[in-house]
Order: sequence, then C-alpha cells, then structure tokens
Amino acid sequence: MLNRSRCFLLLCALLSPILLPADTVVEEIIARVNNQIITRTQYQHEQEQLKTEAERQDAAHADKIVEEGQKDVLRGLIDRQLLLEKGKEVGISADTELIKRLDQMRKQMNLESMDDLEKAAQAQGVSFEDFKDNMRTEIITQQVIQREVGSHVNISKEEEQRFYQQHKSDLAHNESVRLSEILISTDQAGDDQQKLDAAKAKAEEVLKQVRAGGDFSEIAKKQSQDASAAQGGDLGDFERGKLAKQLEDLTFGMKKGDVSDVIRTKQGFVILKVVDHVSAGTPTFTEVENRVQEQVYMQKLQPALRDYLKRLREEAFIDIKPGYVDTGASPNQTKPVVTTAAKEASAKELKKKKKLGVF
Repeated sequence: MLNRSRCFLLLCALLSPILLPADTVVEEIIARVNNQIITRTQYQHEQEQLKTEAERQDAAHADKIVEEGQKDVLRGLIDRQLLLEKGKEVGISADTELIKRLDQMRKQMNLESMDDLEKAAQAQGVSFEDFKDNMRTEIITQQVIQREVGSHVNISKEEEQRFYQQHKSDLAHNESVRLSEILISTDQAGDDQQKLDAAKAKAEEVLKQVRAGGDFSEIAKKQSQDASAAQGGDLGDFERGKLAKQLEDLTFGMKKGDVSDVIRTKQGFVILKVVDHVSAGTPTFTEVENRVQEQVYMQKLQPALRDYLKRLREEAFIDIKPGYVDTGASPNQTKPVVTTAAKEASAKELKKKKKLGVF
C-alpha cells in the first residue's frame, strides 16, 4: 500500500489552524461559512504566518512568495472550515490519533508525562488546549482528504515510468547512508567512572540483544535515551561530509543492515545501524519506486482536492464581504441570502470565539 502520510501533511500544512492572540477586540466578520465565521483578525494573522514561513524557507525570495500567496489566504481559511465540517458530517473523530501524536511528541522531547508536555507548551507561551485543538483540526482535515479524495486517486505503472524518465536528472544523488541509533546517555554520569562503566555495560547488553536477532527499531524505542527513540532510532540520511570523520569512516564502510559495535561519543555510548547504503549515481526505477509513487500521487491529488473543495463550496452557504476574494470559488456557487438566523448564528460564533480568547 502506498504510504501517503507525507503527502497529506504537505497538503494540510496550509489548512492547519493558527494560534491567535488572546486580546478581546471589536471584530470584523469577513466571511461566513455555513454557521461559522472567519474574522479579519484570523485573516491578518494568516498573512503574518505566510510571511514568517516564506522568510524561513527562502529569505531571498520571501517578498515574491508572500505576494503570490496573499491572494489565496481567504481560500485556505474557507478550505479548512469546509473540511472540518465534512469531517463532522462523516463522523471522523480525531481523539485516538490526537492522543497518539501527543504521546509521540512527549517521547521525542524526553518528557515523563502529559503534564510535562503541557508545562513545556505553557513555557513557550502557548495554551495547551489551543495547541490540542490545532492538532485535532490538522488530523481531521488530513483524514477527510484521505477518505474523500485520496482514496479515489489511482496511479498506473505507465504514469510512474513516465515520471521516472522525465525526472532522472533530479533523482541523481551522492553516496549516502541512512542510520538508526540506540543511545545510552552519559549526560548524568559526569566524571563518575562507576556510572560510565554501568552505561557502557548496558550498551553492550543491548548490542547482544540486537545481534541475537532482536528488532533494532523496537529495542531503540524501549532502550534508547535520545529523542530519536520515538522513531525507532531513525536519524535520517547522511551524505559524505555530513558526519564526524570517525563515524563517516565507520558507517560508509558498512553494508545495508550492518550494526556497529558500541561507540563512545560525547552524548554517551551509541550503537549504529546502517538501514540503507546508497551508491552515488542515478537510482534504478525499482530503488525509487515508492518515492516516484508519492510524487505522482501528489501531482494528481492536488487538482483532485481543489475540485472536491469547489464541490463543497457549491453545497455550502458562503458569504464573503466585498473587497475580499475566495480564489477557490466555484462558478456554480450561488450568492446566499443572509437571513436573520444566519446573522444570529454568526453573532453567537463570534461571541464564542471571544469567550475562548481566539482573537
């Protein structure tokens, strides 16, 4: 089965919610989506987020990126609301996945409990409840896209082969290794030789488990004392020149699947596994088939998602204040009549948002 989680994360990055300042202000409604509202504060904050992200990704061309993205800000806000409502309609609940992701985050940060995670969020000036609501919204939008759009996207072998032939030069790469680790930390040992010896002994025992046939990833999750433990020790890919010479000489001399002896590092005693070792050059189609599948899938998913969102607009009650433009609007949308009931619903939603401090 095609692994599409990365595709959904990329597509939903623009759909995920934002944290807004908690000041209560007299607010301007710029759009109504069924019984929900989009405010000018939300719109302005989304613009600021766009600018911040553009500067982070490509500071030299940030102005151009912002200029191109500004026109789609309202579209993204409406997209998000439509996907959330569809999720509610089809009974998608994010509760189980939310707990799973929060726990993964806790492990990555080496925190003992959810209370510690909440304190970490608060230390960054973030409301933990807002943080969870944001993550819940991201999960729902991802699952709606997967269920309502992604499940209908089909890819043929001919499409994959054509993409491969057209992008061979882009797929060329330098020699690299993909590494996983199990780290027994010595951060707390200091110069205490007894503690250092105990840490080394534990690492040697873990290595015995691995070489006796134990699953490296599962052992890493249980025994490793690094943030990578949550991902089964995965450290990612490294080309030559990206590692310390000692580790580069070692790992680039290993084959795929090889496991190192216990290595002493500044962080502690580490065991490395070469998950993959790729030679320099252009990979064969078989070697990159999964990657090609994802790229072709994304190419087909994006227009399919836009068509789906246009259809949702045709079924929805959407009213936009003059001066603002929804670039995702369908030509088949009808101009809604704003009834007294709709105005009352908007007023209640605005009051609710102010009470919750979302702007």
